[in-house]
Amino acid sequence: MKNVTIYTTMTCPYCYRAKSLLKKLSVPYKEIGVDFKPSLRADMAEKAGKTSVPQIWFDDKHIGGCDDLYALYEEGNLEKILSH
Repeated sequence: MKNVTIYTTMTCPYCYRAKSLLKKLSVPYKEIGVDFKPSLRADMAEKAGKTSVPQIWFDDKHIGGCDDLYALYEEGNLEKILSH
């Protein structure tokens, strides 16, 4: 199983949506809240090339945001990727 990391904020509905899908699939994840933490958000933005949340990684591979996670799920690829 891949290590899943998700950068979030407390007010982001897309963050809650992404976490909800991961919970539904019983996928453990490490959540990094970037609220009021400009240095963490800057680190996330540098790694992802984006400042929006959520930003999601499987191990060291950047997956993208909530829409990207759901696209993998709807294509039937999410669980395959996570298990390899």
